[in-house]
Amino acid sequence: MPGLLKDEEPQFKTIQVKKLHPTFAAEVSGVDFDNVSDEQFSEIVAAMAKYGVCVFRNTGLSDAAHVAFSQRFGELDSAKRYFANGRKPRYDHYELFDAGNVTIEPLTPGGPTTEPRPLDPNCARAHANRGNGVFHADSSFNPRRASFCLLRAAVLPPPGNGGDTLFADARTAAEELDEETLALLAGGEDAGENKGLIGAHSMAHSRKLGSPEFFADLDPTRWSMTRHRILQQHTPSGRMNLYVGAHLHHIEEAPGDGVPSGKGQAGTEIPNSWPLVQKLNAHVTQDKYVVSVPWRDVSDLIIWDNRCVLHRAGPGTFEGKYLRDLRRTTVHDDSPTAWGFNGVGSEFSAFFTPPVPNKASAASADAR
Repeated sequence: MPGLLKDEEPQFKTIQVKKLHPTFAAEVSGVDFDNVSDEQFSEIVAAMAKYGVCVFRNTGLSDAAHVAFSQRFGELDSAKRYFANGRKPRYDHYELFDAGNVTIEPLTPGGPTTEPRPLDPNCARAHANRGNGVFHADSSFNPRRASFCLLRAAVLPPPGNGGDTLFADARTAAEELDEETLALLAGGEDAGENKGLIGAHSMAHSRKLGSPEFFADLDPTRWSMTRHRILQQHTPSGRMNLYVGAHLHHIEEAPGDGVPSGKGQAGTEIPNSWPLVQKLNAHVTQDKYVVSVPWRDVSDLIIWDNRCVLHRAGPGTFEGKYLRDLRRTTVHDDSPTAWGFNGVGSEFSAFFTPPVPNKASAASADAR
């Protein structure tokens, strides 16, 4: 079923699908996560190719089952690189990234860890996490980008306190972009298939966008950036996609032959690069391309494809008051463009590496 055209409605045998938006996103039911057959898993993958975002309610998944199910999609990223100086995650699996507002850090230096409590909204980690509130594609700042993310609710705030997750349809946005800008992104009207413009991505940049005053002294250019083509084909569906978002720092020309060198070297930044970044992000995140998905029950699961949608964390009155414990697995992309213009096998950075001697460094270990 992957490769479905935009207007085709797939016929599923083992799952039921309810559309959440006219052009993408769906709620999927009929899945028994204790016994997902190969046929049913293939239909879930097909639904992901069609809708880009799939929501599964009250799955009953534990941490271990969450990781095991995610591994069926491909090789998983690990958060281990973020835990320096003997720090440990709150749970047993490094494959689970902490996407919540939970801390167990000691209340006093050298003291014992505590029971889980809401993060202080004014602490460094909370400021770093505000970058998650700006539309982005997970792991675009890594040399090998992510395909699917699987985000599960472990603890939720009481209803009415916000905290939805929002998604933007970057495929339909690409198809409805004006022709002049499309031609520019493709490298010009007479350009070959390898001449498309390239985006340079940085986690430091998105952290600064999320909390500009706190990170006023942070210069993203002090760290290396990763490079991925902006306008590219989403392999599972065959549709074009705008690979942009908050991690996109600037836009460069393609190398001379337009073919990735495997060295991840910086190219020549195009004139008016930042206005174009802003234009593209504003285009993709127009209300008509966005859906807001509420969390209802513990063990709700949302899967999305970073190669065709952007997402962001929604605001809420829960911050500093109630736990919102969300845990995410991240699947490494295995498509032909997975490594972009970066060296295959390049080391993944832990963001602030080496540490910087200012308040930004306090957020380094938790900025993910």
